[in-house]
Formats: sequence, structure tokens, C-alpha cells
Amino acid sequence: MRNFACAGLAIALPIFCTGEKPSARTSAIVKRYALRYNVPQDLLFAVIEVESSWNPRAISPKGALGLMQLMPGTARRFGAFNPFDPEQNIAAGARYIAVLMTEFAGDLRLVTAAYNAGDYWVRRKQLNYRNSDVVAYVRSVRQHYELRRLLAATLPGGHQ
Repeated sequence: MRNFACAGLAIALPIFCTGEKPSARTSAIVKRYALRYNVPQDLLFAVIEVESSWNPRAISPKGALGLMQLMPGTARRFGAFNPFDPEQNIAAGARYIAVLMTEFAGDLRLVTAAYNAGDYWVRRKQLNYRNSDVVAYVRSVRQHYELRRLLAATLPGGHQ
């Protein structure tokens, strides 16, 4: 366990802080779609932090695009016809997470695994722990999510 300073608060958690911070506009978009699709806003923030480190022009080696690193088919399926537009990308990613939340009864471990590996594989395998990439992804999202929740509970006025 190491000590970290995030948002001026020294904490001891087995995680790291990237130092990246969303713009006020992007943060407002995340909050709006979290409310609209009834998904935890801290989960959306955590997914974006892990997926793209807040780079709206990010492209993964596998072809995932934008802030929430949507695959082109997923982007189209959920209405992001310009996946580099933060509004469309976050709206589509939040809708997809809402679908996964329903499909996996709110189990954030399975939701994040499905977001990363695809819902078919997670539904079929119930998160195959032999896949170290999926396990590492789930762990990273969970750690970012827990940090955001801790900061919200600890800092005056919550977090950004």
C-alpha cells in the first residue's frame, strides 16, 4: 500500500492518480448522462479515466474510439455517429453501461468486464479469471471508482 495525494488529500490506497482531470464541460456531460441513464457517475468517470485518460481523440490498437473507447459498432449501436465528439461518445457509453447494468443485475465487476471484453463473453463465461487483461481492467476501474467515491465522501463539497 502506498500513500497518494489526490485533490490535496493524502490517502493510502493500492491505486494511483493519473493527474488527468476532465474539463468542466466534459464533467457536466458525464453527470448529465449518468442521471439520464441512471448509472453511477463515478463509474463513468472511472471508465473514462482508465480507457482514455480524458483524451477525446484516443484510438486504441484494436480500434476503440474517443473518451469511452467505443468500438465503431458499439458507437453506432448507441447513437455515437461521431465517436470523437465528447457529447455523443459519453452519451453512447453511458447508454451501453446502462444496458450492461440491467443485463448483469448491477454487478459492477461483470458490468466492467463486459464493457471491456464484450457482453457475450462475460455472459457466457461469467468473467473468466484466466484472462489477465480483463481482470486487470476490472481492478483498475474499480480502484478509480473507489477513489472517486472516497474523495466525494471525504472532501468538503465532494469532488468535481
